[in-house]
Amino acid sequence: MMRVYLLRAKISLSNTTVLKYMQELGIRSTVTPKKPAYKKGDCYKKFENHLNRKFHAEKPNEKWCTDFTYIFMEDGRKRYNCSIIDLFDRSVVAALNSSHIDAELAVQTLKAALERNYHPKNLMLHSDQGSQYTSRAFTDYCKEEGIEQSMSKAGCPYDNSPMESFYGTFKAEFISKHRFSTDEELNNATMDYAYAYYNHIRPHSSNGYMTPFEKRMQA
Repeated sequence: MMRVYLLRAKISLSNTTVLKYMQELGIRSTVTPKKPAYKKGDCYKKFENHLNRKFHAEKPNEKWCTDFTYIFMEDGRKRYNCSIIDLFDRSVVAALNSSHIDAELAVQTLKAALERNYHPKNLMLHSDQGSQYTSRAFTDYCKEEGIEQSMSKAGCPYDNSPMESFYGTFKAEFISKHRFSTDEELNNATMDYAYAYYNHIRPHSSNGYMTPFEKRMQA
């Protein structure tokens, strides 16, 4: 993250120099553990990889990516986050938490994203082949909304690398630095991070080190 701000300010420093200053200031990098494999459920319908690693969009609300990750509460309880990002500017268009990693969470997150963006047309939504996204409830909802589903090859995270990158940042900058004792605390903090900090303050390398909001304002 430090290098992102240096590049945004057009300051060029080597990795060795950055490491030196980090050591002097007592700053340590955050290492994010790999997410656990989710159990597969019944599959109602799968879709081809129409996105095909074309992680660039010409306009907002043309291509979205989605995935799940897990969050541990202070007392050890597990919560799940489902987020959707727009490949045009890498903005978070929806982020919801739940105690269950199921199709209902996937549907509710997509509903929230569509409502925030006034139900865009000709939208592609890319995901993995998790049972939440191949379920009848989710695929029927996408069909009702006219959304074209696209899916990664089974067991290939590179097919959805923008979401892998987002969740790496989400955990390193947000989850690993906070403790949550209630769902209300977690949900409020998630909204603050995603919609306020990530979308409006944090520069992104894919946007030429502009924030997602700055990139969208140029559209």
